[in-house]
Amino acid sequence: MAVNINTVYTTVLYILNKEQRGYVTPTEFNALATQVQEEIFNSYFPDGNQVNRQNQKNTQNDTEFFNVFKDISYKLYPFEKSAAFTYNAGAGILGWEYTGAGTIYKLGEIISTYTGQPQFDSITQLTSKSDFEKITRSKLTAPTKQHPLCFTKSGGTGGSVLIKVSPQPNNLNINCLFKPTEPEWKFTVGSVGQYVYNAGTSIDFELDISEQTNLITGILKYAGVIINDPTIIQTAAQEAMKVEQNEKS
Repeated sequence: MAVNINTVYTTVLYILNKEQRGYVTPTEFNALATQVQEEIFNSYFPDGNQVNRQNQKNTQNDTEFFNVFKDISYKLYPFEKSAAFTYNAGAGILGWEYTGAGTIYKLGEIISTYTGQPQFDSITQLTSKSDFEKITRSKLTAPTKQHPLCFTKSGGTGGSVLIKVSPQPNNLNINCLFKPTEPEWKFTVGSVGQYVYNAGTSIDFELDISEQTNLITGILKYAGVIINDPTIIQTAAQEAMKVEQNEKS
């Protein structure tokens, strides 16, 4: 379950008003919301290393994909998606790239498909460019359709990541982690100039509901309010929702 952006915004405004710390406009809130969500998401990967599936014997996905993040795997599942890559044969490119919606954060299991009889759907090991070049040059260690090899480089369309695979597959699919979509509290303007929440066009946070308090605390911190007791946030969220419901009735 994701975090409702209106709950977060109304709670932030409630606490700011209670603490007499001014007001945060929707535009300011949206910028802070995006920043704090990104900070929380990045905190799931403290070492910054890519999550690479390099075990050729392991053909499982989903749970195994986040094996090194068992304690927070439930927080990562919403961002795990299979992405179909397209081969770009343009001059100076010659590689597989992702051109779909969303921004890839980390690569997971890489599957190279070789059509024909028989067809191979092979887990592809990700290595460095230098190792790739050494291995592919040797007749003894050269990659095969059953055990392909790849490396990543920059230079794709719009600065996207390119993936070089040997042998060249017919299709390439990668189980990836995508960055969260930027949240946005959208509104219409009421009869007296007030901001009226538009649930139909707003974009909720994609983080798990367990991060709601951290989101509110983080946004308040940037607004100049430090809350050390999480129960204050929880109580304020309940009170803010009551106020909102009373205003609607």
